[in-house]
Amino acid sequence: MGSVENDSSVVEVEEPLLQDEESKRYTGDGSVDFKGRPVLKQNTGTWKACPFILGNECCERLAYYGIATNLVTYLTQKLHQGNVAAARNVTTWQGTCYLAPLIGAILADSCWGRYWTIAVFSTIYFLGMCTLTLSASVPALKPAECFGPVCPPATPAQYAVFFFGLYLIALGTGGIKPCVSSFGADQFDDTDPQERIKKGSFFNWFYFSINIGAVVSSTFVVWVQENMGWGLGFGIPAIFMALAIGSFFIGTPLYRFQKPGGSPITRMLQVVVASFRKRNVVVPEDSSLLFETPDKSSAIEGSRKLEHSDELRCLDRAAVVSDAENKSGNYSNLWRLCTVTQVEELKILIRMFPIWATGIVFSAVYAQMSTLFVEQGTMMNTHIGSFNIPPASLSSFDVISVIFWVPVYDRFIVPIARKFTGKGRGFSELQRMGIGLFISVLCMSAAAIVEIVRLQLAREHGLVDKPVPVPLNIFWQAPQYFLLGAAEVFTFVGQLEFFYDQSPDAMRSLCSALSLLTTSLGNYLSSFILTLVTYVTTRGGNPGWIPDNLNKGHLDYFFWLLAGLSFLNMLVYITAAKRYKQKKAS
Repeated sequence: MGSVENDSSVVEVEEPLLQDEESKRYTGDGSVDFKGRPVLKQNTGTWKACPFILGNECCERLAYYGIATNLVTYLTQKLHQGNVAAARNVTTWQGTCYLAPLIGAILADSCWGRYWTIAVFSTIYFLGMCTLTLSASVPALKPAECFGPVCPPATPAQYAVFFFGLYLIALGTGGIKPCVSSFGADQFDDTDPQERIKKGSFFNWFYFSINIGAVVSSTFVVWVQENMGWGLGFGIPAIFMALAIGSFFIGTPLYRFQKPGGSPITRMLQVVVASFRKRNVVVPEDSSLLFETPDKSSAIEGSRKLEHSDELRCLDRAAVVSDAENKSGNYSNLWRLCTVTQVEELKILIRMFPIWATGIVFSAVYAQMSTLFVEQGTMMNTHIGSFNIPPASLSSFDVISVIFWVPVYDRFIVPIARKFTGKGRGFSELQRMGIGLFISVLCMSAAAIVEIVRLQLAREHGLVDKPVPVPLNIFWQAPQYFLLGAAEVFTFVGQLEFFYDQSPDAMRSLCSALSLLTTSLGNYLSSFILTLVTYVTTRGGNPGWIPDNLNKGHLDYFFWLLAGLSFLNMLVYITAAKRYKQKKAS
């Protein structure tokens, strides 16, 4: 009899152990396979799935930069726009490219999921690329070439076709940009410490793949556009966009999928409305009295519970259970009663706001690479022997800088920093972004110094009144591009990590879109500053800082202005970063 009891006790002990071992075979973050079933770790995700995602991003970025890098040249030389108008159109379009992700993010988080959002918007993107290629290839869709000093302007119909294709691309980016990096990070289980460390490397190599595509665009594709025609120059990026779509679909069996958690906008509005309705309710000092689901899982699909924080206690009223709700036992009206996790989602976004806002000025600096840096380069010596270097190709130094800094940061800087900081990723995301903001100040200062030298040579050679390049080699621009690339690796990659890690689980696409929104607003800010500077400096018949003939202007003043704004922005960022409190999830 005793032996039977012993055997049963052994079975009782072994069963939980077997169940624990069984659970370890599956992801702990709620991810599923393509058919909605729990996924085995060994068969899916991690670096097995990532090559297809990175390949997609590399090809898509090649397509994007194949348009963006030299767009200002096409607008000035083929559509015959002025320098300010062309720069304004480029930054407005780029701003829209980074504003549209809000649409894709809301669709991904609320109903479609990241996979199908990427698939649908990639198709829209490809149609835009094809339209743009046609507008540059069909003679009736583009203006005639200049005849001497006379350049016939594009007709309204020609503008319409070109900008229709351009803004289809902007819409297409809206479903890709906020989802691809998050979808890649979803392949690593947050509940597994080893996979969590690998995820930090994923963001570095994700940005590396972006810049592999960018370097091909800024060298080969730009050369094709300048020397073999814009139809072929736009057609090649369209082909690579088709390859991006193919790469993405091939990896489907290996992907891990996060279920959409419902509209994040609705959940935030529910917190605001519920807290307003209970504005006269006293929030208890004991946070355990606030409403939350009793089991381990959150009420929000695909989300872990968030721990209560003491900030913004006015929003906690939304989670206070009223006497009426206690009596009725009805806790289902989310416009009157929200869980602590739902309240904390909104708190996290509010806490992120100051950090987010400081990214706008950095993005305004970054926007100069495809606008005024290119226009500055057109007024410099672009020849090496018989070979002519397209000014837009100098952006390859930015890309080379990124390609250099990503592996150096990941393989050398992180292990060294880890010894001093004790952090698994070396620097925190906030420290990393701060370093990038400092480097951006150096970048704009370098651009201003080059312009001072260029204008001095224009005066010495009597070229002030002539819209021709000065005898200063274009490679003098290399340092400003290289510094901008270093700033990218620290700031933009730090932003990717920060907004993914600190965002609530069911709002990651939205938070990625918000990080991209800083780029959009930065481009709009650049357009606004350009417009304001042009208005102020051209009063009284003056040529202004940025005339069509840059030899008569003062582009260096504009670069110093951005350097000063960047420095002030860095000081604001340091203050905000010191006050930021990290998210705590169960």
